[in-house]
Amino acid sequence: MNERDALRALAVDLPHAGDDAAVVDDTVITTDMLHERTDFPPGTSRYTAGWRAVGASLSDVAAMGAAATAAVAVYADADFDEADLDRFVAGAVDVCDAVDASYVGGDLDTHAEFTTASTAIGTVTDAGPVTRSGAAPGDALCVTGEWGRSAAALRLFERGADSHPTAADASPSPVERANELFRFTPRVADGLALASHATAMMDSSDGLARSLHQLGEASGVGFALDRDAVPVHPAVDEVSDGPTERFELAAHFGEDFELVCTVPEPEVDRVASRCPGTLVRVGSVVAAEDGITADGEPLPDRGYTHGTE
Repeated sequence: MNERDALRALAVDLPHAGDDAAVVDDTVITTDMLHERTDFPPGTSRYTAGWRAVGASLSDVAAMGAAATAAVAVYADADFDEADLDRFVAGAVDVCDAVDASYVGGDLDTHAEFTTASTAIGTVTDAGPVTRSGAAPGDALCVTGEWGRSAAALRLFERGADSHPTAADASPSPVERANELFRFTPRVADGLALASHATAMMDSSDGLARSLHQLGEASGVGFALDRDAVPVHPAVDEVSDGPTERFELAAHFGEDFELVCTVPEPEVDRVASRCPGTLVRVGSVVAAEDGITADGEPLPDRGYTHGTE
């Protein structure tokens, strides 16, 4: 059973399972677990791991259109190296600072491999939480940021394992660049700007294509995606071989932690001007029977799947 099938099974008793965070009164709360084997390629620094792990939970807060308040994390490893632990906490603190939240502690444990679990909380605005279920035909399909940065980072981590820089080479190594790409900024500020406009929203941890299938299922709609409108991170061009692979890395790899949302057509320009980052219209919401397409062709439900390698 994969994660989506597990969520469908849980929804029998937990009808709100499947949104990016749980909502209790005006508080949103979310939790994530990441493992060295499946989530942190060789070369990932503990600073990057702390940033990325806590950032993943903060991204879920952003997807609900909530203000981030605080985060905690579990740090588990075969043994405790003081320098590694300090670097992990520094990354967690810095990503919280980036979205005006506080890192307030956590827990330590031993484990066969480096593993971290993070929890973030936030506060909804007067507009209330934004869920995945409100999209309607005629809405515009929009995304934040640039796509494919995590895919590019993975390719650079792989290159770094085979590279042997010389002392005279002052340029960043592939591993240094990969770590930088892995340290995304959660789109909390953009989520807040979208809170009173978006009809549906989620973060893109599973990839753009899979996110559209998840949004479509939750809202009972389809999507018509314009491939050329998807903003692709420049690093993807360095590691991809032509336009087909470029789109594959941008749309199907996942783990970019951008926002995917639907906005009433007349409000797109206004809300885009209010987003501190970038908000780009990449398609339209269509009737469910029209399916989920890219340039008129079916868009496969393929992306990151939790619990698999």
